[in-house]
Amino acid sequence: MTQTRLIGIAGASGSGKTHLAETLLERLGPDTAVVIQEDAYYRDLSHMPLEQRARVNFDHPGAFDHDLLAAHMQHMLHGHTVSCPVYDYKTHTRLNDTRPVMPRRVILLEGILVLNTARLRKLMDLRVFVDTALEVCCERRLQRDMAERARTRESVIRQFNETVRPMYLEHIEPSRQYADLLIPGEGEHTEPVNRLIARINALNTRG
Repeated sequence: MTQTRLIGIAGASGSGKTHLAETLLERLGPDTAVVIQEDAYYRDLSHMPLEQRARVNFDHPGAFDHDLLAAHMQHMLHGHTVSCPVYDYKTHTRLNDTRPVMPRRVILLEGILVLNTARLRKLMDLRVFVDTALEVCCERRLQRDMAERARTRESVIRQFNETVRPMYLEHIEPSRQYADLLIPGEGEHTEPVNRLIARINALNTRG
């Protein structure tokens, strides 16, 4: 039986991690691969007033329930379906509903801190870092958060300067050292993606 492989995809917020994961899913096919987002494992802040929730540093490792995420990855690597949390970015809370996710031959785990977390790294067969200039990441966050997460331009820029950039420099950029492969998050990246696909396929041929 073919072994399930876990591929970690890290990088700054807005670097293009989700786009890369979706590209890989399309190339590999939904019968072969599944995407898990670290963002789904933000800690539930429903016990706080909304105004206080909005001030939380969501780019700090403590904002995530990495124990649950690691447990779910272990379950999936052993062939078990997990109930993935569903997170509401607008209210900073988890919804009551969960999303059942069945394991596939390739699990694509993407998130800003997945390479920063040792217990997750140990489970990975391949570690990828999406390398993108912070200025580009900031512009992408502006477009996304204003369109999809009901944020104002001022709040997005303030959050980027107060927490996103400092946390990138302190926690995310240093995790780049653990990457087996760097993927550019800007411009044409067909060839790097082809190399990544080849690496994933090579893992699977090892049984």
